Amino acid sequence: MNVARPLTQVALLDYGAGNIRSAQRALEHVGAEVTVTTDPYVATEAAGLVVPGVGAFDACMRGLNRVDGGRVIGQRLAGSRPVLGICVGLQVMFERGVEHGVDTAGFGEWPGVVEKLDAPVLPHMGWNTVEMAKDSELFAGLDSDTRFYFVHSYGVREFPLVADEFIAYPKLSWATHGASRFLAAVENGPLCATQFHPEKSGDAGLHLLENWVGTLR
Repeated sequence: MNVARPLTQVALLDYGAGNIRSAQRALEHVGAEVTVTTDPYVATEAAGLVVPGVGAFDACMRGLNRVDGGRVIGQRLAGSRPVLGICVGLQVMFERGVEHGVDTAGFGEWPGVVEKLDAPVLPHMGWNTVEMAKDSELFAGLDSDTRFYFVHSYGVREFPLVADEFIAYPKLSWATHGASRFLAAVENGPLCATQFHPEKSGDAGLHLLENWVGTLR
């Protein structure tokens, strides 16, 4: 007899700058019960929180601040409760974003600056491979030549690491466009994020989302 897998509760934060519906459909496809919400309580209490993002860094930060996104993300991470950022949802987790001459503070969960890529063609739009981090949970079961869908002109080109034997370093995955090597994904305990759009990356993206959903309790 087949036993239905229980649904996992995921809050998808709607702050006016995310690819909400396609992300919702992709998460539901891999077994998550998704609530699209602007409510900080719902976003804080869900088993998993997804922070999407499309557009400019500054505009996304203003939208996130309107729905108390910084406090929600901070409270979840303080309690080791999973958060997944997508595209600009990855970028806002860093210290700063510099875009069109505007220098905007991010949430500062990770060190680093979001800056313009050095490439002859921008935006970086289309399919690209990823240098997957060793022992990655997000990319588990995917081959090294797997391609994911990117749409962006800005990224994090350096991740400063402090030599400290007591610090567990994040798992960093990279991609290259033009002369720029940039972060494609970061896995850091309960906080994970991708620069590419898993919800637009076909079977590979669904596999990655299923891996993430599988970590929720």
